[in-house]
Amino acid sequence: MGFMDDAKDAAEATGKKVGEFVDDTKERVSDKVDELQAEGEVKRAEADVKKAEAERDATAAKNDYKEQLRD
Repeated sequence: MGFMDDAKDAAEATGKKVGEFVDDTKERVSDKVDELQAEGEVKRAEADVKKAEAERDATAAKNDYKEQLRD
C-alpha cells in the first residue's frame, strides 16, 4: 500500500500545483485586462481634451475673425 499512498500524495500535490498555476494565470490575465482598459480610458480622455482644445481654438479664431470684420 505504500506505493499507492505515494502515488496518491503525488497526484494530489500535482493537482494542487496545477490549480495554483491556473489561479495565478487567471489573475495575471485579469490584471492585464484591467491595465488595458485603464489605458483605453486614458486615451479616450486625451482625445476628449484634444477635441475640447480644438473647439476652443476654433471658437477663438472665429471670434477674432468676427472682431476684425467689425473694425
